[in-house]
Amino acid sequence: MLMEIAALNGACASAIDSGRLEDWPEFFLDQCLYKVTTADNYEKGYQAGLIYADSKAMLGDRISALREANIYERQRYRHILGMPLIVGAPDGTATAETSFLVVRTMRDGQMIVFAAGVYLDKLQRNDAGAWRYSERIVVCDSQRFDTLLAIPL
Repeated sequence: MLMEIAALNGACASAIDSGRLEDWPEFFLDQCLYKVTTADNYEKGYQAGLIYADSKAMLGDRISALREANIYERQRYRHILGMPLIVGAPDGTATAETSFLVVRTMRDGQMIVFAAGVYLDKLQRNDAGAWRYSERIVVCDSQRFDTLLAIPL
């Protein structure tokens, strides 16, 4: 199970890092939750997030908006992922925590550490038996982002 979930995390990050954003929603179940928040807001129990989607369809809409409507400076991410810590796996589900670091490279070549934090994931197997996210809460250590958070983390 550990290696399957690590492989899912890697494939999901690769889809984002390589610009295959249309593939990214496929790592989620149809009914899912994806939220990006700060550690401070998470600890206080705040429900709102910098990004909030409660279905795979909303994730697809976000990608469509990025491609067709939003205007933002071209950038690229590179994820560095820790090994997932499987917290629990009752009833065919799994709960995992995975540390992450995202380096952002801008069009002019400038690179910065854009985000660091932890993925808090709930996972289930889909009809084909593959692990998919039923919930991914992206908890960022910092409260500050120096630009619009356009691309999913």
